[in-house]
Amino acid sequence: MALVELWSSVLILSTVLFTWQYLEIRKSRNALRNIPGSAPASFLKGRLSARTIGQPITNAKLTDFQRHLAFDYAPVAKLYSMFGRPMLYVSDPKALHTIMIKDEPSFPEPASFIWLNYLLFGRGLLATLGDKHRRQRKLLNPAFSINHMRHIIPIFYNVVHKLRDGIKKQVVSGAEEIDMLNWMGRTALELIGQGGLGYSFDPLVEDMHNEYGHALKTLLPNLVKLPVVRLMLPYLTKIGPPAFRRFVISLVPDNDVQRIKSIVDTMDFQSRTIFEKKKTALLQGDEAILQQVGEGKDIMSILMRANASTSEADRLPEDEIIAQMSTLVFAATDTTSNTLSRILQILAEHPDVQEKLRAELLDVHAGEGLSYDDLDQLPLLDGVCRETLRLNPPAQFVTRVATRDTIVPLAEPICGNDGSMITEIPVVKGTEVIIGILGCNASKELWGEDAHEWKPERWLSPLPGKVTKNTIPGVYANLMTFIGGKRACIGFKFSEMEMKVVLSVLLPNFTFELTDKPIVWNAAGVRYPTVGSVSNRPQMPLKVRLYGGVTA
Repeated sequence: MALVELWSSVLILSTVLFTWQYLEIRKSRNALRNIPGSAPASFLKGRLSARTIGQPITNAKLTDFQRHLAFDYAPVAKLYSMFGRPMLYVSDPKALHTIMIKDEPSFPEPASFIWLNYLLFGRGLLATLGDKHRRQRKLLNPAFSINHMRHIIPIFYNVVHKLRDGIKKQVVSGAEEIDMLNWMGRTALELIGQGGLGYSFDPLVEDMHNEYGHALKTLLPNLVKLPVVRLMLPYLTKIGPPAFRRFVISLVPDNDVQRIKSIVDTMDFQSRTIFEKKKTALLQGDEAILQQVGEGKDIMSILMRANASTSEADRLPEDEIIAQMSTLVFAATDTTSNTLSRILQILAEHPDVQEKLRAELLDVHAGEGLSYDDLDQLPLLDGVCRETLRLNPPAQFVTRVATRDTIVPLAEPICGNDGSMITEIPVVKGTEVIIGILGCNASKELWGEDAHEWKPERWLSPLPGKVTKNTIPGVYANLMTFIGGKRACIGFKFSEMEMKVVLSVLLPNFTFELTDKPIVWNAAGVRYPTVGSVSNRPQMPLKVRLYGGVTA
């Protein structure tokens, strides 16, 4: 009898949930019925599955679909997620400005995104909203300022000169095929390690296992194996206190789940160890700080000093400071290393531009180390970085979810399904919105007919009027690459400086050429290269040789 009552309750609850879901989907469908787009491929998967919209995947063909979505769809288009729920792809600049800035509180990240980052890293920048997020950014902002970049650029050159010496050892006898993605990954990790945490992951002169670095590198590949768990996160995190959830997870008989748990435990332990050493050094005074990696100029040291001196109302608890560590390293490593790899590949494809950029750098003796301001004023170097970030953003879109019924205006009207011109979009509560980073960056309406072509020289002249006059909400170079508004990437200047320092040292010393191996860029949370479309191992081989006149 009890079993019958239990199943009856489950059936009633399921019916209620299904009915509620159906009514929500119907409401959203009605609101968006006139928006052009594509029909769902199936009821269960929709036109885009959860793994397609920015989640880590291994199917290289999805890169082509993402480019089709960015290049061939209207600036606002209707797509479908699971169970036929409609969602919007948005690359119209005025609509993006409304979503990212003007009405930002109504369009937060999905709950699954917030909870995933909370479980992985703690209450860091990626796992907080509202006032808590504001307080964290307020304390972190000085560490990412241009003034601070000027102070830490010697740390960057120290790391990159070791990279140069490591590559020289490989090519001293002549040209060699080298996996530059591996070198860029190691370098980006060490740059954020020393500049961000005041901690060394990798000496760059020999292969060395670092437990913290290994955990960070293996997190994403292991996380991709748990798509169902990611979708269930908003519900799983509401079950009991953290200690109870950890106990339950420890009982799950699944190797992938236990591997993620071990990675998270390693990151947490290592972050706390670094934090305690820093706290001790700060208490001991300047002499102890100068003995640390980075000599106290790193982001976390600045954050800890700022936190200690701020008001009680704005002060962050220790757990929130610790949470920033793995958050910053995780967010900064693959994005920068993969973009640098893409730049080197493109320069290998365009040897004329590579030679012009090398000449610009040699003219100012960049390989020996320039000041922040001198490095920032090299026009072709700046153009190469900006143009690559325009057409090859590490993440081609991010998602938001409407928390209330609202109206989103458009910069340019679109033609509705009934032939009428639409100047604003009704968005109902619960609608998922895909922020079309690549779609906005490569819009022919904004950038002109050559918008899909890689032309760094476009940055050496005034930009098109439509680019500068529209309210594109990006924080960097009229681009959406680093997003915009209160959730914009806080470290975009840090990342830009990393790329420029690496290029300024490598190009005066080496030339980069393509091999006969096909490089495929795969769709993922952060796009990554492989050799061919069958392999899933991230790599990008290039033929590297010493530049003429350079000696070992």
